[in-house]
Amino acid sequence: QSSVGIFSSKIKCGDCGSWYGSKVWHSNDKYRRIIWQCNHKFNGGEKCKTPHLDEETVKELFIKAVNILTTEKEEIIANFQTIKGRLFDTGELEIEQSRLQEELNVVAELIQQCVRENAHVALDQEEYQTRYRGLVERFDRTKARLDEVEHGIKEKQAQKEKIELFLEELNRQEDVVTEFDEDQWYSLVDFVTVFNKEDIRFTFKDGTEIKV
Repeated sequence: QSSVGIFSSKIKCGDCGSWYGSKVWHSNDKYRRIIWQCNHKFNGGEKCKTPHLDEETVKELFIKAVNILTTEKEEIIANFQTIKGRLFDTGELEIEQSRLQEELNVVAELIQQCVRENAHVALDQEEYQTRYRGLVERFDRTKARLDEVEHGIKEKQAQKEKIELFLEELNRQEDVVTEFDEDQWYSLVDFVTVFNKEDIRFTFKDGTEIKV
């Protein structure tokens, strides 16, 4: 029996890269428990060798990883402050965005002029179609690049915001963590990669990786 929980799309198989999914073992008796294992494990072919994990184990490993992370928080925060201007700068992309938007407006007007001219003047239709297609292709190329640039700007802004929120949460960690906190899990962890029982790695939202 499968179920969805807070670890969905958070635990990754180190063998095949698939996400772990949850299964309920002994769902109708006193031994009931939820375990997580690679979704690809029983899909046929060569089976992944990565182990399953029960929820208590994931929580215990998370607590351990967070406590290691907290000891390094001053260095992590300082490193982010050093690189954030360079890593998340969108200045050049914004200049290109403005230039592309202007070009898009110009080409759109040229297309309209071309259509209006053809409607009012007897033009060679083959020449008109060639000119029209050329303008439309130029518009499409410019629009495609503009979409890429705007996506790049949004990605940088979203990544910066994600890391800033992560660092705010990390900076609040004063004491040793002794209990699993769901809000902490969501705000700090990007994903967990399971290679074997002795090699489980937490990747946090700033990119920091801690092996537990």
